[in-house]
Amino acid sequence: LCSSLRAPRPHPEPRWPTTAPECPQKRPPASAPFPGAMATQITLRSAEGDNFEVDEAVAFESQMIKNMIEDTGSEAPIPVPNVSSKILAKVIEYSKYHVDNSPEAEGENKAPEEEIKTWDTKFVEVEQSTLFELILAANYLNIKSLLDLTCRTVASMIKGKTPEEIRKTFSIRNDFTPEEEEEVRRENAWAFE
Repeated sequence: LCSSLRAPRPHPEPRWPTTAPECPQKRPPASAPFPGAMATQITLRSAEGDNFEVDEAVAFESQMIKNMIEDTGSEAPIPVPNVSSKILAKVIEYSKYHVDNSPEAEGENKAPEEEIKTWDTKFVEVEQSTLFELILAANYLNIKSLLDLTCRTVASMIKGKTPEEIRKTFSIRNDFTPEEEEEVRRENAWAFE
């Protein structure tokens, strides 16, 4: 007989895994699983080629680094080519402090909210060039809390100042002629009230 006339075979029941696969986004915190255990270390490489060893939780403050590690692993140093060693050290200092004092942090050494705000205020008391480099690094590394902090700091430096005072504060050269500046003031009179 022709094999095409045979009755179709029943499909076997699909075999589903008995346990769900591990989801990288729901990875347990990088803190050590038990007291005395070592946390996973990540190596970050700055623009100058300097290496910085940090705990995984500290590295994961950066959404960009977290995504890179989840995509490629953490065996090799993670390059951070847009951030200098000086600024990367500051970013690590900020991230470590916030990991150690986050609501999820264990232990009695966790700082109260007011103390964290005070620490943040002192952290951004730096030269303007450093502050602007921190903004660029926070944006590049996608560290929202640091980007918010540094941008709020710049906004507070601008608040209540005239355009001339802002130019002086940030050493911005006025490239408008007096006529052009007057035209801008007329067109945007509401902003100068």
